[in-house]
Amino acid sequence: MNYALSKLGDRKKVLVVPPDFTRYHSRAGDLTTIIYDYYGEKLTDILPALGTHAPMSDTELEEMFRGVPKNLFRVHDWRQDVVTIGTVPGSFVSEITNGELSYDWPAQLNKLVYAGGHDLILSVGQVVPHEVIGMANYNKNLLVGTGGPEGINKSHFVGAVYGMERIMGKAINPVRSLLNKAASEFMKHLPIVYIHTVIGRDDTGKLVIRGLFIGDDEEVFKLAAELSIKVNFTIVETPLKKVVVYLDPSEFKSTWLGNKSVYRTRMAMADNGELIVLAPGLKEFGEDKEIDRLIRKYGYRGTPATLKSLKENEELAKNLSAAAHLIHGSSEGRFSITYCPGKLSKEEIESVNFSYADLQQMLKKYDPGKLKDGFNKLDNGEEIFYISNPAVGLWASKERLSE
Repeated sequence: MNYALSKLGDRKKVLVVPPDFTRYHSRAGDLTTIIYDYYGEKLTDILPALGTHAPMSDTELEEMFRGVPKNLFRVHDWRQDVVTIGTVPGSFVSEITNGELSYDWPAQLNKLVYAGGHDLILSVGQVVPHEVIGMANYNKNLLVGTGGPEGINKSHFVGAVYGMERIMGKAINPVRSLLNKAASEFMKHLPIVYIHTVIGRDDTGKLVIRGLFIGDDEEVFKLAAELSIKVNFTIVETPLKKVVVYLDPSEFKSTWLGNKSVYRTRMAMADNGELIVLAPGLKEFGEDKEIDRLIRKYGYRGTPATLKSLKENEELAKNLSAAAHLIHGSSEGRFSITYCPGKLSKEEIESVNFSYADLQQMLKKYDPGKLKDGFNKLDNGEEIFYISNPAVGLWASKERLSE
């Protein structure tokens, strides 16, 4: 890592854009510590790519970015701190969505990224299958992670309209094309270098860095994406009838994040199957108060119902990322989703169209301390497929892939 930084030459004012605590396992925190140790006082700003997420707490900063002074961290306010750096015309959006959408798309960045006067911007993060953009990271870390309301909303909706099953695990897709066009036309003058990790499990089940890719062009992303598909994509022979997913309470406090349990497994789920989500830290639906309100009001009711609500309600039309999330978080009636929350009531869970089960009872039945990732046969003869962290992979059946 230090060798790669030395090859960049002397720098006087460095900005680091890592992910937030929701990407704790990316090892971006460790890399940011290494960057701080290397540059010292020349590292002037660290801007976690919050997107629409809540700001990191002091405890989270200390745990993720060990040894890095807290006074270096800045908070991205996605509603206030952004500037539109250019506009991708509706004709291009129409082209990449086969005419489904034709709105102009504003490329938005945090002002600190675009006009902070840095001579090096290090965008750090993990490449892994992603529900909105196929494969996470590269210019998404900046254009979405430090983007603004209209840019985030409209880009998310491009992915929802195109279809999550068609986009998950694909490095090249309409949303990526949109961001690539913006980056090539409006960001080429910025001194951006990307640092990408690929995280996977070793033979003991421990999460480790399987690849580290550093560069300033699309090739660094493509190479990381190729490795991620090999490391993070699990293909099962037949669709799964019962899947149990555990959500680490320090990482997953909302369905906005916790629905990765839905996104990442839906291509593996059997028709009429059951997805059980053990969510001890779940306390809200959206980390943003307005998005939380919209989720509570409209619920996860599938594409037709969401599109109908979109046409009839201006408040939802103004929050397209929320609408996209409602589509992504539904099983479209194909399988059941049962949430077992630590801090939300039965009435709250059922109001958004999920089923509810008592967390303590389900933890006794499906003890994460006794389960291993993959297939498990319980003492009562029941067979389940267990996932200890949905954020680190993508699961699909051969049948679904062939479709």
